[in-house]
Amino acid sequence: QVQLVESGGGSVQAGGSLRLSCAASGRTFSSYTMGWFRQAPGKEREFVASILWSNTYYSDSVKGRFTISRDNTKNTVYLQMNSLKPEDTAVYYCYAQDQRLRNYWGQGTQVTVSS
Repeated sequence: QVQLVESGGGSVQAGGSLRLSCAASGRTFSSYTMGWFRQAPGKEREFVASILWSNTYYSDSVKGRFTISRDNTKNTVYLQMNSLKPEDTAVYYCYAQDQRLRNYWGQGTQVTVSS
């Protein structure tokens, strides 16, 4: 059974930084796409970033401010978030996608950015 556990959320002032972590268990995830979505109150869940092998992808809203990385020896993916803005406030969800395009989700971690 695949399990994803996020950590690292919290509250920060605008311009600050946070690093999210997502630890995966139950599989060897090196060949999985892993990434992050987020959902703000009253809005739909939206894509933030993903990584497969060394290929990274970002939404336009976070490009240049967020960096996704992974450590396959630890089955962990990270999201370094810099220059945070109030509009980045959301619950951030880690996901993993296998070769059959099945998605697995973490429970989410809250990020709050105050102005």
